Amino acid sequence: MPKDAGKSKKPKIKMSTYVPTTITGPSFSDEPQQSSFRSIQTTKFKSLQSGGFKVATKAAPSGLCAPDVAVNDSRTTEEILAAWIDARDDHGWDPAYTDSFLDRDLPPPMEDPEEGTGVPASKQTTGQGWTKHIDKYLRHLITLEGRGVHPPTACPACNIQPAAYRCMCCDNMGLLCGECIKQTHSYLPLHRIQRWNGHFFVRVPLKSLGLRIQLGHARGEVCPKPDTAWGDDFVIIDVDGVHTLGVDYCACGASTKDQVSQLLDRRLYPATTINPKSAATFRVLEVFELLQYESKVSPYELYNTLSRLTDNTGIVEVKDRYPSFLRMVHEWRHLKLLKRHMRGHDPERSAAETKEGECALLCPPCPHPGINMPEGWQDEPEETRISYIHAINLALDACFRLKRKDVSSDKADPGLSKGFAYFVHNQKFDEFLKQHEDEVEPKSTCSRHDAVNLADVSPGQGYAASGVATVECARHNMKRPSAVCDLQKGERYCNMDFIFHWGLVVLALGVLQTFYISYDIACQWSKYLMERIAKIDPRSPILRGGSKSRFMACQTKFAFMFTPGAGLGDGEAPERGWGEANPLAPSTREMGPGTRRDTLDFNFGDYNWRKITDLGSSLGKKMDTALSKLAENTIAHQELEETLDSGKVKAWTEAMVAWERQPEINPNPFEMTVIVPTQAAVRKALADEEAAAISAGADTSLSPDISPSVLISRGIDLEAEQRALKTEMKKTWTHSRDRELTRIQLRSNALVRRIEAWYQVLQLYIPSTIFLRQKASGTKTIAPYDLELWLPSQIGKQAPIDDHLVQIEYKLRAAQAQEALTTLRRCLQRRVTVYDLKKRWLRGQAPNTKALNLLGNIESQIATARDEYRQARRALLSLGGMLGKEGLEDFYRPLEDSDIRAMAVPDIEEKDEETMTSKQKEKAKRRTHETRRTISWIWRHASASEDNHTEYEAEMIKVEWAKSRARAARYHEEVKIVKEEMKRTVRFFVWKENEWYKRAEAKRAQEGIDDAYSEGLQAYAKRQGAICLGLRRKFEHMWTGVDDRISEAMLEVTDADRFYERLRKEKSISDTTTLDDVEMSSP
Repeated sequence: MPKDAGKSKKPKIKMSTYVPTTITGPSFSDEPQQSSFRSIQTTKFKSLQSGGFKVATKAAPSGLCAPDVAVNDSRTTEEILAAWIDARDDHGWDPAYTDSFLDRDLPPPMEDPEEGTGVPASKQTTGQGWTKHIDKYLRHLITLEGRGVHPPTACPACNIQPAAYRCMCCDNMGLLCGECIKQTHSYLPLHRIQRWNGHFFVRVPLKSLGLRIQLGHARGEVCPKPDTAWGDDFVIIDVDGVHTLGVDYCACGASTKDQVSQLLDRRLYPATTINPKSAATFRVLEVFELLQYESKVSPYELYNTLSRLTDNTGIVEVKDRYPSFLRMVHEWRHLKLLKRHMRGHDPERSAAETKEGECALLCPPCPHPGINMPEGWQDEPEETRISYIHAINLALDACFRLKRKDVSSDKADPGLSKGFAYFVHNQKFDEFLKQHEDEVEPKSTCSRHDAVNLADVSPGQGYAASGVATVECARHNMKRPSAVCDLQKGERYCNMDFIFHWGLVVLALGVLQTFYISYDIACQWSKYLMERIAKIDPRSPILRGGSKSRFMACQTKFAFMFTPGAGLGDGEAPERGWGEANPLAPSTREMGPGTRRDTLDFNFGDYNWRKITDLGSSLGKKMDTALSKLAENTIAHQELEETLDSGKVKAWTEAMVAWERQPEINPNPFEMTVIVPTQAAVRKALADEEAAAISAGADTSLSPDISPSVLISRGIDLEAEQRALKTEMKKTWTHSRDRELTRIQLRSNALVRRIEAWYQVLQLYIPSTIFLRQKASGTKTIAPYDLELWLPSQIGKQAPIDDHLVQIEYKLRAAQAQEALTTLRRCLQRRVTVYDLKKRWLRGQAPNTKALNLLGNIESQIATARDEYRQARRALLSLGGMLGKEGLEDFYRPLEDSDIRAMAVPDIEEKDEETMTSKQKEKAKRRTHETRRTISWIWRHASASEDNHTEYEAEMIKVEWAKSRARAARYHEEVKIVKEEMKRTVRFFVWKENEWYKRAEAKRAQEGIDDAYSEGLQAYAKRQGAICLGLRRKFEHMWTGVDDRISEAMLEVTDADRFYERLRKEKSISDTTTLDDVEMSSP
């Protein structure tokens, strides 16, 4: 930065960044710019409230590689950051530079770190810029194997003994003698020491140098009567290895604490409660805890890593403390669970008296009566009450990857948690299951739900649990207290009923009045649910009079988008949660029942915590999504209604409102009441018409054997044969077998003969086809599947055609298009079903090969239906022009490859989720939900106009109108729901913060609490309270301006011109880069 700029008396700019300008931007230097990529002019900008930047100082030119980015007064800080990140990635900067550019008043480096490579960093292969330095790095690594340059002969600390020892953990301490290295490590006993043996360094334990750990005394004191650990081979597990040390307990009376307490005071966790010989540092236990949450490593993998860090040759025998480490890890995480949920701050109950679900993290945005609900919410008048913003949203699902082998038992391994967190109380659950052992699950009466039909299937030989079932918060993807259980067979109703009931009971949610329940088999499971719940507990909240429950599963009856009050929910929360838990399957299936439940509980808790800390972003994104599309969907619905008859719209609205209030007795406006026309039905109808014409003496047939409808039908059939032949021809190649080629040639010959015979009849009805065929013929050979059939749709206006033939083909083509779409939808759903079955149930090469073959056949059927629809659409547009029909382009929309995807679930297309990249998974998620209107149009096929439509097409328009109305309503609901969720989150953290303080004071008031314990209680409570306060303030800051944005969005809803004006401005900004409002100050 120039000196004059540094001496400026202007106040320091809080937010600033260096924005690289290009040759197209303003220049603040007298020197000409040679290249926008190699020599740039950097200018410091101040971030404005409007989102733009103001020139604050003039910076010196830099030779640094930078992105070709023009100064844009409308760019946000995030966009500027993206520009620097792109430059960093393209030119090989250290990532730390980006932080310096954006967070500090520092100029960019004055030289290009990649200068001289000759290859732009964006086009370099991995490590290409580093490879020229390999020899330097390698030389340093090898040098460090020795004593270095000019090694000292005498110890530099005492200058008496020879310097032969070094520490691998200390920062450049150099060589010392044995006594000095021991003294410097008297409080660092777990460091790794090496000794020079005259040829190379060898590892030596500090114990061999006489270092001992003194417990029970202050720092520097030595117990006059030490009690050495039995055998004097105490083992401590730390983050860098397994150490054997000398440990002395205090036995002189200076400390009245037992051995366990003395170890804990030094932050060493003992493996046993009596005469411990092993311990783990708090540090390694904390590292393992987070390491498993993040990478799902098992204790076995971490312990093996520590053993190899101690000795990776096998020459030195490392003490085996793996069983002890397992026990310590389990106990440690249970203690942390109790500590984090105030069990150590309870003045009335001990840890053993913890209630069910008490150690589960609650979802802050969800409604919790008495915690985060607004005062008087129950007393709101019925006419003004918005019940859905106080509704509880639940989602049920099961995962069959989290199995457990039939090892150990609940008696031998009961676990430490008795339903304290997410798993239900095991003893109560087992007693409940015994009452339903002989029940046979009812089969599905809807779709072929494997979850229903395979509910009684055993998990396989050697397994005690087939998986895990859960009830989660459907809106925020969080596990709920006492709402997880094991599955003994498949997804049985009794298992799901139990966790559904207890998920409501433990939180005392009886005062809530509205429930939204999502389950992929809700259409089956919800039958007789109330009767089954009543048998569990007649006082269940879901049974209370006045409560309203909505079950979402089926595509029309239970879809979220069609459910009033559901907002933009999707009900897929459990599916996303299983992706986090599935990597635990290999280790948890080998565990005993209690250890497995506790391990999953710990990981579910961390999953919830990460969701909580991300609420500021996640709720903000939900609001952004709702506001960004609120006006668009509302105005689109208003414009759709303007094209429809107002009388019909009024009648449809009344019917839809009645269904929303009483869906049990009113017809569903989203369900088709008109049967989809098929080609067979149309052909029968045409045959009946011709029979009636013959009876009336008005037969128009020109052939004694083939009537007009039969003629057109045969032509369409020949088209299908041409498509099939073309598909077969594509499968052949240069080295195809003669038998295969012969079969295809014979099939081609037969098709040519049938087409020639059809031509002879066609010319009776359309004589002009003779001349059209002659005109189209040439010297070039045409493949049989490319021969023109000269149907009316292909002839068009080239020649006169009887309108009767045109009408016949139009009817048949319309049925063909609808039938092709129906086949396409059916095949897409079959593909999803087969893929899901393969992923969840099939294991082994043979079953998976069969499934892949089946998926291949389904893909062929999808391709056939796709081509059939496209051909039918081309014909319909041509026939529509001949008949004067309008709006067909909107009704029969073009079918792109991107439109061919499943409706309600990600369409994986045979790709295993485990092999998908993160971008592919995110793309699959984005195109999942009807609510976001990313659903393909093939699932909501309709038109924007009613004119000239059949009964079926008119019914489709009504259904599309209902979907459009529902979609607009869901966006309005989402805005209100998310706004209330933000308020509930803030109230929750206020309650949680105060609860910590109250618990601490109540516990400290007890008799027998010493000063040290009292201070610890207060310190931990205040720290937790500070965390709640910090999260609350962070979220409030992130949500600043939400009310203003909502007001602006509502103005656009009421004023369409305002909405379109914003779209024009956004398009203008994206198309051009303007510098008009950039304001420069004096340097």
